[in-house]
Amino acid sequence: MKKAILLIVSALILIIQLSGQTHLLPNRSDLNPLAAPFFHGIASGDPTPNSVILWTRITGTEETAEVLWEIATDTTFSTIVSNGNVSATAQNDYTVKVIASNLTENSWYYYRFLTNGIYSPMGRTRTAPAGGIENLRFAVMSCSNYQDGFFNAYRDVATKNDVDAIIHLGDYIYEYGISDFSPGTDTSRLHQPENEVVSLEEYRIRQSHYKLDPDLQEIHRQFPFIVIWDDHETANNSWVGGAQNHTEGAEGEWEARKNNGKQAFFEWMPVSEGNGLLRRNFSWGNLVELIMLDTRLEGREVQAGTSGSTVTDTNRTLLGAPQLEWFKSNLSSSQAQWKLIGNQVMIAPLRIFGNPVNEDQWDGYPAERERVLKHIDDNNINNCVFLTGDIHTSWGNDVPRNINNYTASTGAGSVAVEYVCTSVTSSSFLTFGVPVQLIQVFNPNVKYADLTKRGYLLLDVNQQNVQGDWVHMNTISSRTFQSSVSASWRCLNNENHLVTAPQALQPRGTNPVLAPSPIYSTVSVSSLKDSPLILSCMPNPFVDKVGFQFYLTKATSKATISLLTLTGETVFTKEISNAHQGLHEGILSLEQVASGIYVISINDGKSVTSRKIIKQ
Repeated sequence: MKKAILLIVSALILIIQLSGQTHLLPNRSDLNPLAAPFFHGIASGDPTPNSVILWTRITGTEETAEVLWEIATDTTFSTIVSNGNVSATAQNDYTVKVIASNLTENSWYYYRFLTNGIYSPMGRTRTAPAGGIENLRFAVMSCSNYQDGFFNAYRDVATKNDVDAIIHLGDYIYEYGISDFSPGTDTSRLHQPENEVVSLEEYRIRQSHYKLDPDLQEIHRQFPFIVIWDDHETANNSWVGGAQNHTEGAEGEWEARKNNGKQAFFEWMPVSEGNGLLRRNFSWGNLVELIMLDTRLEGREVQAGTSGSTVTDTNRTLLGAPQLEWFKSNLSSSQAQWKLIGNQVMIAPLRIFGNPVNEDQWDGYPAERERVLKHIDDNNINNCVFLTGDIHTSWGNDVPRNINNYTASTGAGSVAVEYVCTSVTSSSFLTFGVPVQLIQVFNPNVKYADLTKRGYLLLDVNQQNVQGDWVHMNTISSRTFQSSVSASWRCLNNENHLVTAPQALQPRGTNPVLAPSPIYSTVSVSSLKDSPLILSCMPNPFVDKVGFQFYLTKATSKATISLLTLTGETVFTKEISNAHQGLHEGILSLEQVASGIYVISINDGKSVTSRKIIKQ
C-alpha cells in the first residue's frame, strides 16, 4: 500500500528522505534439482483441535498427479496417525490441499507427501488445544515485498523454534511490476512476472515466485500458518468494488481481477475456503479465541475522498453488515480469556490536528469503528487484543472508544489494545526515527512507535497478561543478520490498556525438535541434468494466451521458446538473447493459433524441454 503514514511525518514538519542507496543482493532465483517435484516446499495451516490443512505443489507434470500424504507423531514416521490420497490437477495449478483430521488436540506432528516414488521434504505442524492451557506464543507478521530485501524475519522465527503458530496479516505477496513503488528494489532480486499482475496466470506465477524463497519455505515447513489477505494479494487500496491500483477497462474488470487474485491465494495458501470468504475464528483452548477479520474485500466500501465518499457518512462500512454481526456474535459468545483479533488496518485513532492520517484505516470508517467498540464497551467484553499489519511500521496502542474521554496516564477510557507489527521487508520510506513523544502530542493513546525497522511481533499469552515484543532485524540487505527486541509492552488481565513489560520474553524451550532438513539441501544446482525446467504452463487448456515459468541452470547466449504441432511443425517462436541463469517467465499471446494439441518447447542451445498444451 502507498502508506499514508508518511503524512504524519510531514505534518510534524519532518523531512522525509528516500534512500539513495541500492544494495546488491545475491540472486535467489535458484532451484535445487533434488527438490523436484516439490520445488515450492510444503506448508500447513488453519489448525483446530483435531485437524490441520496440509499443502504442497507438484511441478513438472502434464497430467493428473496422484499424491499420498502422511502425518505422524515422529520424524521416522513409525507412527502414522492419518493418511490419504489426493490428485494434483491443472485446474488448481497442481497445488494440493488436504485436511488431515482425527488428530489429537494440543499436539505436534510431522507430515510429508509422496508422488511417483518421491518424498517431499518433511514438515512439522501442531493442533490447537481444546481445554485448559497456560501459555501460547505466536509470531505476528505481515508485508513481505520480495523486491525489498531478504526474508530474514521468516528465517529468525523458524530457527528460534519458540512459537506455536504464525499469524500472517496479509500482503504476503505484492502485485506491482518490478519498477512500481518499491524504493528498496534490488535489480538482482526481482519478482516474476515483471509486469503488474492482473490475470489468473500472472497471480499464480507471482505466488509461485514467492514460494520459491528458501526462508519462506522454511517457516512454512516448521509451523502452521493462520493467514488473512490484505490489499496487495489483489491490488493496492482495494475495496469491494475496486482499488487504487486498478484501472477499469485498461486492466480489465475489477471483479475479474479480484477473483483472479483470490483464486490464486486459495490455491497457493494452506487456508480453508468458506464459500469464498476468508473470515474465520479459531479456539485455542480456554485461553485464546482468535478471530480473523477481512477488512479488505468482503464488505469494505470505497475509501473516503473518492466518488463523493466522506468520512462522516455513518452508513459506510469496513466489514459489511454480515461480517460485523458475525464479529460481534463471536466476541459475545467466546468463553476464552483473551480475544485476539487479526485485522489488516490500524483501528486505534491516529490523527494530526484532529484529522485522520490515513483514511484507508479504521479512521476512514469511524462509524463502523464505533459500532465495534460500542459492542465491546456496552457488553463489558474485556481482553480484546487487535493484531494489525499493513503500514510497515511498529505501534503499540490503547484503543479508546472516545479519545476525548481517554486518560493517557492511567489508560482509563481504553476498551481494547492494539499491537501493530512492522513489515517483514516492505519499505516504510523512512531513514530516521520519529520520537514517540512527538506523535503523542496528537495521539496520547499511542504508547510505542517505530517507523523505520523491519521484523515481526512476538506475542505471548498467559492467564496474567498478553505481552508483545517487537523483534527487529538489523538488516534485510544481507542474509547475515542479527535480531533484537526493540520494545516490550503488555496488557494485564481485564485492564484493557498497555503498560511497559518488565523484561523481554525469554525462550520457552518447550517445542519439539524442528523437522529435519532435507538431505538434498546442499546439492549444487549445477547437477541438474534436465535443463531447462518448466515450472508452470497455464492455463492448460488455453483460449488465447499461455503463461509460463521456466528455469535455466546456466546462462546461454540464446534461449528459444517454440510452439510446435504434434507433427513437429513450428507455428510460433520467441527468442531470448543473453538469457541469464535462473528463473524466467512470460505470457505468450496465441490468439491466431488454431484449436488443437501443441507442444511448447524451451531450448537453451544444449537441451530441450517440452510440455503438451491444448488450444481450445
